[in-house]
Amino acid sequence: MLFRVMEAKEPRALVVGGSIAGLSCAHALISAGWRATVIEKSAGPPSGSPTGAGLGLDAQSLRLLRRWISDPILLHNATFPLSVDLNRVTDSEKKVSRTLTRDDGFNFRAAHWADLHSLLHQALPAGTVLWGHQFLSFDVPNDNSSVVTKSRVHLTDEVVEIAGDLLVAADGCLSSIRRHFVPDFKLSYSGYFAWRGVLDFSGKEGSDIIVGLRRAYPDLGDCLYFDLATGTHCVLYELKDHRLNWIWYINGPEPEHKGSSVTIKVSNEMIEKMHKEADKVWLPELARLMKETEEPFINIIYDSDPLPQIFWRNVVLVGDAAHPTTPHGLRSTNMSIQDAGTLGYCLQKWGLENLNLALEEFQTIRLPVVSEQLLHSRKLGRIKQGLVLDDQKTFDPMTATPEESLQLRQRTMPYFEVVISSV
Repeated sequence: MLFRVMEAKEPRALVVGGSIAGLSCAHALISAGWRATVIEKSAGPPSGSPTGAGLGLDAQSLRLLRRWISDPILLHNATFPLSVDLNRVTDSEKKVSRTLTRDDGFNFRAAHWADLHSLLHQALPAGTVLWGHQFLSFDVPNDNSSVVTKSRVHLTDEVVEIAGDLLVAADGCLSSIRRHFVPDFKLSYSGYFAWRGVLDFSGKEGSDIIVGLRRAYPDLGDCLYFDLATGTHCVLYELKDHRLNWIWYINGPEPEHKGSSVTIKVSNEMIEKMHKEADKVWLPELARLMKETEEPFINIIYDSDPLPQIFWRNVVLVGDAAHPTTPHGLRSTNMSIQDAGTLGYCLQKWGLENLNLALEEFQTIRLPVVSEQLLHSRKLGRIKQGLVLDDQKTFDPMTATPEESLQLRQRTMPYFEVVISSV
């Protein structure tokens, strides 16, 4: 009697969005024994030094990244230590600063978005990312046996269909896939926007601006600086390859913008106005850094209330698609990476035959964590911006006590050191 050996089907996941969240998911899925295809509208991976920003990576995200990137030394060499979390208050009239609270056990590392994206992309199997594919729609049959996506190929204008077992929505805070399930979902404006930029000071280490900046910020290269003034605050830290990343949050009405991006291209007139305001508010060294930065840009700061669920049938949300958050607490990238790690763990544990159980466990693990972190990030931003809070008086950095200043620390974030997961 002859017996036919049936090979187990290799499960396939379709990931919409080729940013850090999407590439992280691809790595986690491949590690779990899945085939991953990433659908990305950009024509190709970023090249050179595109406009981008810095980010901070926590210990758990770093553990996952070291697992996915073939040579962990590459990750170490592309990042800078952030051992210190330092909050200071600036007296805008006297142009002096003093420490509010200092945490020497911060244990993060700083990276530039483009550097981390490049490392993740280069460590994926060739052909994993379908560049130049504009996601259009998806369909799930009634029996949930598969999911089929439609995308438009930019080069040919052809519409192609790709089928898989799971659809992972890593398409950002303006997710079209989320809108399919939560049509009434809206982002909430935080009450402030951010000027941000990265200064490349290669070959200028001995210049007056850099020498002066290191005098005013002596722990640069190992420190996450937060400078607070009345009703505003600024972030400053160093990146690899002689770059300084800064973000300045400004209270005000929601800026007008066109299209779907939360990033605004700015005019020379807007930049000049920002420079004048910086002279009024910040230390001369910080104001000069902003003036020397080429192509600063504005991010409008949004978030949302936590979603009650983050998966439907065989479609799951990750990253900013699942939990749009403000930047405070450095959570957006870290939550995305940890979403990916947890999703991979659950899929490997349960297998394709128990996909619903895998997604239920993923939601059970991640939803409480990201919900608390999202709300705390919102609160931390409002504290540092001197905005009204429901449960306490407005924070004034000029008069704050040492006890009151402790709430500024990054380690006040829920699950700061221990995240409930099995990854």
